[in-house]
Amino acid sequence: MKLILGTMRWAKLDYESAQTLIETALDNGISFFDFADIYGSGKSEEIFGEVLSDHPTWRDDMIIQSKCGIRPGYYDLSKEHILESVDKSLERLQTDHLDVLLLHRPDVLMDPAEVGAAFDTLKEQGKVRYFGVSNMSSSQIELLQQHSTEKILFNQLQFSLVHAGIVGQGMYVNTNEPEATDRDGGILEYCRAQGITVQAWSPLQASFESWTFIDNPHYKALNEKLELIGSKYGISPAAVAIAWILRHPADIRPVLGTTNPEHLLELVKATTVELTRKEWYELYIEAGHQLP
Repeated sequence: MKLILGTMRWAKLDYESAQTLIETALDNGISFFDFADIYGSGKSEEIFGEVLSDHPTWRDDMIIQSKCGIRPGYYDLSKEHILESVDKSLERLQTDHLDVLLLHRPDVLMDPAEVGAAFDTLKEQGKVRYFGVSNMSSSQIELLQQHSTEKILFNQLQFSLVHAGIVGQGMYVNTNEPEATDRDGGILEYCRAQGITVQAWSPLQASFESWTFIDNPHYKALNEKLELIGSKYGISPAAVAIAWILRHPADIRPVLGTTNPEHLLELVKATTVELTRKEWYELYIEAGHQLP
C-alpha cells in the first residue's frame, strides 16, 4: 500500500475512535503510521500506544514512524535531544522500537556529526531501524549523509495539487520566470536519484487558514475538474487529488491526515485508478499553475 496514515490530529480522539481508525487502516492495507513528538504534545502517540498495548499482535504488521526536532520556539537536532525524544516516543507508543525516525525540520545550529552519532546510537540500541528527514533540501541531506553511516531513506515534503513547487520548478528550467528559482536544490529529482522516498504531507491542504482545497470556493475550477474525473473513475474528488500524487513516477507516498474512517475508505480508492497524462496536467493547470 502506497498510503500512510498521519496522526497530527489524533490527540482529540478517544480510545474507541482511535481503535476503529487503526482497524480500518489495517483492514484496508494501510500499515504505515506517521507520528511526531509534538503532535498533541505527545497525546497522539499516547492514544495509539494505549490501543496497541491491547492489541500487541498488530505491531508485527505495522510500520511506525515518528519525528523529532521541534521544540517550543526553536528547533533542536542535538544528539541529546534526538535520543531523549526517541525514548519518550517509545514510551508513549508502548513499543520497543521505531521502524523509522525522521528529523522534523532543519536546525541551522545542527552539528551533522552529532546527528550521525545519534543515528548510530539508536541503531546499535535497536531503538530505530531506518532514518530520514522532513522538509530538507538536497544540500542539507548531503551534509547529513556525509556524517552518517545510516542511509537517509525518506524525506517528508509538503506536496499537493495546490502546493506543487517541487514539480513546478522542474518545468521552468532554462527560463527567466520566477518559478525557475531553485529553492530546494531540485529536491524531487535529487531524492529520485538517491533512492530517497518522498512522503507528501498535507496532500489535500490549501493553507493553514482555509485548510482543504476540496469544496473550497477559492478553487472552483479545480473542484469542477476533480468532480468530472472522479465521476469517470467512480471515486471522490478527494481521492482523485490523492491519485494525482500517486500518478507521479517518483513513487511518492501521501500522508493522509483524516481521523474519519469513512473518509479514509474513500481515499483508499485512489490506489485503484491511474490518471492519464492528460488528466494529470489538466488538474495541475486547474489548480492555478501554468506551463512555461
